[in-house]
Amino acid sequence: MKNATPRRIAHLDMDAFYVSIELIRYPQLRGLPVVVGGRTEQQPTTKSDGMLRVHRLHEYVGRGVITTATYEARVAGVFSGMSIMKAAQLVPNAVLLPANFADYRYYSKLFKAAVAKLTTQIEDSGIDEIYIDLTQSPHDSKTLGNLLKQTVKEATGLYCSIGIAPNKLLAKICSDLEKPDGLTIMEISDIPDRIWPLSVKKINGIGPKATKKLAVLGIYTIGELAQARLSFLKHYFGHSYAIWLAEAAQGIDDRPIITNPETKSISRETTFERDLDLYRDRATLTESLNNLCEKVAQDLKRKNYIGRTICIKLRFADFQTLTRNITLSTYTDDEIRILAATRECLRRIVIQKKIRLLGVRVSSLSPFHYENNASAIPLQAELPFDVI
Repeated sequence: MKNATPRRIAHLDMDAFYVSIELIRYPQLRGLPVVVGGRTEQQPTTKSDGMLRVHRLHEYVGRGVITTATYEARVAGVFSGMSIMKAAQLVPNAVLLPANFADYRYYSKLFKAAVAKLTTQIEDSGIDEIYIDLTQSPHDSKTLGNLLKQTVKEATGLYCSIGIAPNKLLAKICSDLEKPDGLTIMEISDIPDRIWPLSVKKINGIGPKATKKLAVLGIYTIGELAQARLSFLKHYFGHSYAIWLAEAAQGIDDRPIITNPETKSISRETTFERDLDLYRDRATLTESLNNLCEKVAQDLKRKNYIGRTICIKLRFADFQTLTRNITLSTYTDDEIRILAATRECLRRIVIQKKIRLLGVRVSSLSPFHYENNASAIPLQAELPFDVI
């Protein structure tokens, strides 16, 4: 049975979140093409004459990727996930800043706390985005959207874009249509005119591989996907994903707002500037693994969790990815015990190729209890990468 009151779901997305926070720290960079993604040593410095010394994209050497960019850089074709070296070809004089995640987490908590004063019907969807259920509010969508935007601006000094629609799928699409500082409101009846002309990649859940596969089949827009026969989609995408594609193209999404999501795992990973050799780069790999275990342990403590299953993740130069895990007899949030467990996992991998990415994950989580926080496995004396 359908609800008597049609659902109204808002997706609130902070505009260029990381780089906007950097511009609070460095207001003199406003209006310039700025990207976030550099190394710590590329932090701006103030010269003796009071001028700000910044690093430029063309000065960068390495294999880092863009975390985010100002809209002045985006109009030149720079986007999140692009390699910094490629971005340097598009806007060589763009300012390059390193990421400061402590600040980003602070502002994330700030804007979410501000919204929480208006409603508890919030689903945390990431550091810079949330879903909000507005169904039961007596106010119209425009009033609510503007109130949310004003609340976030007053609390953080930052702008956000909001999409309001009958479900999460459409709301997320809408929040991206009028960036920055946008407010887009949509009904189901608007789908043919406002959703179907968009590229299929605008649907959250259709990634680059699916987009390319759909293009090979002559399907570029959401409208073309909506017209495709289900049997045709099943032939190329399988039963479940084909059904989801067909429903998404019609704007169908019954997912509820989850106000208290269960944390299933906590992880950290790092992609190296160059592919690292197990033997020649042992010191760098050891330091990276130590740092990852330390950060995962800090995340566990900050979120009040302990875990039993420790996982190591390796991605090699050829992009092959391997994971190994071990389940401990007791729960832990201790970085030394997590590190010892990753060593055990590494012993089960024959490493013959250079390493591109290293990651650590802790799962099988439980709310933190000190009495459970006992030693999980014997500690090892050797370095983390003494595994061959």
